[in-house]
Amino acid sequence: MIRTPADLRREAHGLSAALPPLLADAEHLAANMLLGAHGRRRPGTGEEFWQYRPAQATDEARLIDWRRSARSDQQFIKEREWQASQTVLIWVDGAQSMSFASKGMPPKADRGRSLALAAAILMLRAGERVGLAGLDVPPRTGEIQLLRMAEGLLQGAGGDYGAPDIRGMMSKSRALFVSDFMGPFDQVEAALTQAADRGVRGALLQILDPEEEAFPFDGRTVFESMGGGLAHETLQAASLRDRYLERLAERKARLSDLARLTGWQFACHHTGESAQSALLWLYGAMEKTR
Repeated sequence: MIRTPADLRREAHGLSAALPPLLADAEHLAANMLLGAHGRRRPGTGEEFWQYRPAQATDEARLIDWRRSARSDQQFIKEREWQASQTVLIWVDGAQSMSFASKGMPPKADRGRSLALAAAILMLRAGERVGLAGLDVPPRTGEIQLLRMAEGLLQGAGGDYGAPDIRGMMSKSRALFVSDFMGPFDQVEAALTQAADRGVRGALLQILDPEEEAFPFDGRTVFESMGGGLAHETLQAASLRDRYLERLAERKARLSDLARLTGWQFACHHTGESAQSALLWLYGAMEKTR
């Protein structure tokens, strides 16, 4: 299908219309978390005081804190906490499955983008270099990077289900994957294993709609993927509930085990829950990956 200039204008208008609400939502989430610079919990170059330690014979006299030493028979060195920017790459699933939303709930994609961008705001303001996985938005610092990331996040990936993109992930960097992880598990496993082999650590955030967790279907029901690529009709939907819930629990367990084995963090968030609590978990999870 050939796309005309009119098609491009409509697409650009839709993208620009969605941009301010996404940024505003992410800013609102991030504003409730007052965070300082990211310390590294080891001595080095930085502005934040970490600890006093006894002076050693190899320490230069200029490093001695004479005020603290005057209160003791021993001389002390004032150590500052090492602070340095790290690289963080974020992947948010843009596949069709993420557009699902039950009545009264936001689409999984909207919640995922808002949480990812809010986490990016916190990390950027702490001096980290943050970007989107896949080389579309390479990691940078600064407020203008938020606009680049927001624009990138609003670009859909297509397809029924997505798989984490690890292109551009550098050794020893950090990453955040946000998805419903309802597609082929082997693709998720391959991406996470390859990332771990590079020394990349991070967090997996699974986002589900409450209906996907409860399976409140009965009688004749047609189940169809959001992209229309898969469909299944049944006359007794209730008879599928136990098997579906068992497979969902198995998928969560496999994701949790995979994260544990690769040194990552995992959590499942429902769109009916507080976005703020999910952001709080994300911040804590990313802190553990340093």
